[in-house]
Amino acid sequence: MTKRPKGAIIGVGELKPTRYSEGKTTLSLLTEAALLAIKDAGISKEDIDGLLVGPQVGETPQHVPATVSEYIGLEPTMSNTVDLGGATGAGMVWRAAAAIEAGMCETVLCVLANKNEKGEALRSPNRNPIREFDVPFGASGANTSYALLKRQHMEVYGSKQEDFAQIAYWARKNAQLNPNAIFYGKPLEVEDILNSPIISDPLHLLEIVMPVAGGAAVIVTSEEKAKKAKNKPVYLKGAGEKITHRAVSQAPAIDALPFGYCIPHALKQAEIAISDIDLLSLYDCYTSVVAVTLESTGLCKPGEFGDFVQKHSFGHDGDYPLNTHGGQLGFGQADLAGGMSHVIEAVIQLRGEAANRQIAHAKRALVTGNGATLSETTALVLGGEQ
Repeated sequence: MTKRPKGAIIGVGELKPTRYSEGKTTLSLLTEAALLAIKDAGISKEDIDGLLVGPQVGETPQHVPATVSEYIGLEPTMSNTVDLGGATGAGMVWRAAAAIEAGMCETVLCVLANKNEKGEALRSPNRNPIREFDVPFGASGANTSYALLKRQHMEVYGSKQEDFAQIAYWARKNAQLNPNAIFYGKPLEVEDILNSPIISDPLHLLEIVMPVAGGAAVIVTSEEKAKKAKNKPVYLKGAGEKITHRAVSQAPAIDALPFGYCIPHALKQAEIAISDIDLLSLYDCYTSVVAVTLESTGLCKPGEFGDFVQKHSFGHDGDYPLNTHGGQLGFGQADLAGGMSHVIEAVIQLRGEAANRQIAHAKRALVTGNGATLSETTALVLGGEQ
């Protein structure tokens, strides 16, 4: 392989090493270094649209890019953790250049930091917004956070419980054609969903994914090598990504959530419209996520997903095939592998290997992923033709 990613370093920032960092957190040190680099580059914080950060941020065990972005005040369209030990700093540089060349961003902040306190480091305070403004008021888990999202949609737009229930109904209905789905052989009616227990008002039990054991993987290669592949290749035609926040208390307005950026960006890269998509493989940890994702595609306006789901069919033979494998609500959510299942279903459909749930003449799929509380979002357009 001779091609190299092209990029240039335009700013640097480094803190003076000290023996101990009493009173400071990893997040605050990351921010200090980042602001020095931004100042040295002669740019503003708003010019940063990419973020690479190390995996060890003591104040947060996961969602590290989202937490760092929120703390610094960034909204990157490409983000990731890089975990290469002592090679992490150098490894970030070429990854940043590759992301820029791929059209995912233009200016990437690569930042690393480490605190060192006397005594037990774990005794230091957790100073980030989710610990200060969410957890003390009860928003300490996904159910509560996504319930707030659903409640906001209902209050702002007047959407109804029956509208959200349609999403869970179709997920379970589609799962009946997938023998691998955890809920295969267990169909539901809308009334069953509405009569299931309220877990976190206004979320019902059957609007929430059931965690399961499982795993998933995909292999990606060059387009040149794909020509010699055993199976029909499925090509990445476009991608979009966006982070807007981490804590639900810091979320933007409901009509400014990050899917509103990354889905149009992926479609633009693919040079197609949403009407050209044959499969909607949309991340569905909760019915409220699918609701706002559908509105972000442009298939319906903000606040109008209810009318949309009541008027259309979402099976493999419907006018808008949606999560034909059952989605996570019907197939099951094996932690992060639950999101990978949406990618795999798109590949199976575009290969024409979906058997009794095969979409006729499927050529293009829109795949989405979501982390935290609609905080970290990714959209892919996959195609069966180069």
